Amino acid sequence: MDIMEMTRELGKALQQDDRFIAYMLAKQANDEDQELQEEIDRFEKLRIELGTAMSSEEPDSDKIKDLDTEMKSLYQKIMKNPKMLVFAGAQQALEKLVSNMQQIISMCANGEDPDTCQIPETSCTGSCATCGGCH
Repeated sequence: MDIMEMTRELGKALQQDDRFIAYMLAKQANDEDQELQEEIDRFEKLRIELGTAMSSEEPDSDKIKDLDTEMKSLYQKIMKNPKMLVFAGAQQALEKLVSNMQQIISMCANGEDPDTCQIPETSCTGSCATCGGCH
């Protein structure tokens, strides 16, 4: 088996992992929630409308403020949705798994022993705003 075939096998194993399955189930639940999808669509329309208002030749600061306030309020509502909370947790777990896989591959590509290389502990808060760069 060549390295690309082995990579495909790794991809298959990833898709059988509980974290991947949980992510896909949470994504499906979100996709099937009509009310949530309407809120997400509304949020995207507000985001576009806000961008257009901000880039106009004569920006209307009141309109921009109102759009921003409405968009932030809707975002908070979306993120408090129980299905979205489950999805966010599942997404974070899957992203951590994939990141760990990538780190091991990178360490091996740099000559480290695949059997003994360790993923360094991080102080990741989960917020990219406080991040100094991905691990």
